[in-house]
Amino acid sequence: QAQLVESGGGSVQAGGSLRLSCVASAELASTRYIAWFRQAPGKAREAVASKAPGGLITYYADSVKGRFTMSRDKDKNTLYLDMTNLRPEDTGMYYCAARDNLDIMWYDEAAYYVWGQGTQVTVSS
Repeated sequence: QAQLVESGGGSVQAGGSLRLSCVASAELASTRYIAWFRQAPGKAREAVASKAPGGLITYYADSVKGRFTMSRDKDKNTLYLDMTNLRPEDTGMYYCAARDNLDIMWYDEAAYYVWGQGTQVTVSS
């Protein structure tokens, strides 16, 4: 069964760091682009980062470039989002998602067909 399970969220102060994990079912981990999205209260969900199945290509939103790093552990079918220098505006529910439509841009949630349940990140000033 195609499945994604996130963990690692928490509450930190501005300038702090967190590592999020997304455990994917084997089929998703090996064949699908996986992305991280986030949604702040009252705002639309936005893409944060995406990585190709082979792991060679990674995309980042401009707002997180230089601060967030997405990586993959193939043996564990797990994708990570290392977040450093966190800001209050990084607060939100973070989701990982698997993409099934390569004709839609990576940052468009319409391209994704499997979503995790999310993990909450709260950054205080």
